[in-house]
Amino acid sequence: MSFSSSSRTSLVIACGALAHEITTLFESNRWEHLKVECLPASLHNHPEQIAPAVRKKIWESRDHFTSIFVAYADCGTGGQLDKVLAEEGVERLPGAHCYQFFWGSDAFLKRHEEEPGVFYLTDFLARHFERLVMEELGIRAHPELKEMYFSHYTKLVYLSQSDLPDVLAMARSAADTLGLEFEHVRTGFGELETSLAAFAKIPMTDS
Repeated sequence: MSFSSSSRTSLVIACGALAHEITTLFESNRWEHLKVECLPASLHNHPEQIAPAVRKKIWESRDHFTSIFVAYADCGTGGQLDKVLAEEGVERLPGAHCYQFFWGSDAFLKRHEEEPGVFYLTDFLARHFERLVMEELGIRAHPELKEMYFSHYTKLVYLSQSDLPDVLAMARSAADTLGLEFEHVRTGFGELETSLAAFAKIPMTDS
């Protein structure tokens, strides 16, 4: 996803898994001075590639924008993304992963401490559960892997960004497939929205 306009002089480099949510936020808030470019969502299957990909996009973009923000959490990079961003002087979304910034850091960390055996879904993961979990983890081809991967989970918590009944049904179906208790928490856009709103207010200078 990419918006193009000569009036847009700030860039958001985003995870492709957030494309739908970011598009909605840009349109509803009329952030016409921002441009967003998404890296492939498939990078989550290879988190060691996220930091180099983000650095490459920053280098390619720096001469064309007055400011840059990265719409990623740590996303399994083990601190490597933060190392790159510190060197490049660029900020990112808060938290370790999308569950944390959608729900809010305090709420997520409190729940994670109280109940660690939870498997989380977002709208994106609910929509793509079959491909990302059942197929790419090999469970459809080898059903015995389900017990290996999910034996320590007791509940699936769906953190929804929307109120779409079909996505809720997909999340419930995922819980049934994994044999987990189901819980639905409506988070909205959480700290994704507040972080982007703060970036959108940064004064821009002439390039």
